[in-house]
Amino acid sequence: MARAIWTGAISFGMVTVPVKLYSAIERKTVKFHQLSGKSGARVVQKRVDPQSGEEVAYADLVKGFELGPERYVVIEPAELEALAPKKTKTIEIEDFVELSQIDPVYYDHPYYLAPAVGGAKPYRLLLEAMRDTGKVAIARVVIRSKEQLVALRPMGDVLGMATMIFADEVLPPDRLDELADVAEVKTTKRELDIAKQLVESLAGDFEPERYSDAYRQEVLSMIERKAEGKEIITPPAAQEAAPAAPDLMSALKASLDAVREREGASARKRKPAAKAKPAGRAPAKKPGSPRGAGAKR
Repeated sequence: MARAIWTGAISFGMVTVPVKLYSAIERKTVKFHQLSGKSGARVVQKRVDPQSGEEVAYADLVKGFELGPERYVVIEPAELEALAPKKTKTIEIEDFVELSQIDPVYYDHPYYLAPAVGGAKPYRLLLEAMRDTGKVAIARVVIRSKEQLVALRPMGDVLGMATMIFADEVLPPDRLDELADVAEVKTTKRELDIAKQLVESLAGDFEPERYSDAYRQEVLSMIERKAEGKEIITPPAAQEAAPAAPDLMSALKASLDAVREREGASARKRKPAAKAKPAGRAPAKKPGSPRGAGAKR
């Protein structure tokens, strides 16, 4: 049973919608612990003062902002608490915008919002209003003493909420020096036409279940085999040479031909085989029927 990680309410205008917040994802990573290579015991990390060599108690730790090498500004917990955002249980909607206007680079962590006690009707009303107008709500909320910018949108019969990255946290792409070369390159109409054909030939519907983390599955499989006492043979690492840049037009044509050949093979597999007619004598002629199709009287 899923557990709510936050309870509060959505506020838009004078309407309040009691809600519960649930994480929409479960990170599936393979976690390892650090062990001693000699004893096999788990390594314990300690907070050590490099000047005295003594362990520092957690209560003696303070926060410091680095100004330069070995120069810090010490910040007291009370000073940070005075600046902390006001704790609230409200998701304050500020604007409604078009979904297409939000670049995916601004999305961070996805959540689900479910109605709390007494919130079913206003929840449904907000859900249907946003779905019918095609709008996404931009709001602010304080979660775990941190103010978050969030986006609310209908996801079927549930309201989804995603925490967002603030604009000044997104690095502008013009910081990439390599983009200057791209701006100077010219493409031909023929190259563009073949590239678009290749894109169209690979186009399809997004089916998320088609994609899986193959590396994680292989790691878990290896762990299982080692736990069973099986020997793991590690192949020598192959030195992969950097691929030579092929002729662009030749690469486009070869890619398009490969896709077409693959589609043709798939179509041939899907096409049912023609049923062969059973071998045997010709059907008997009906009494009184002519000897042949063109028999003369």
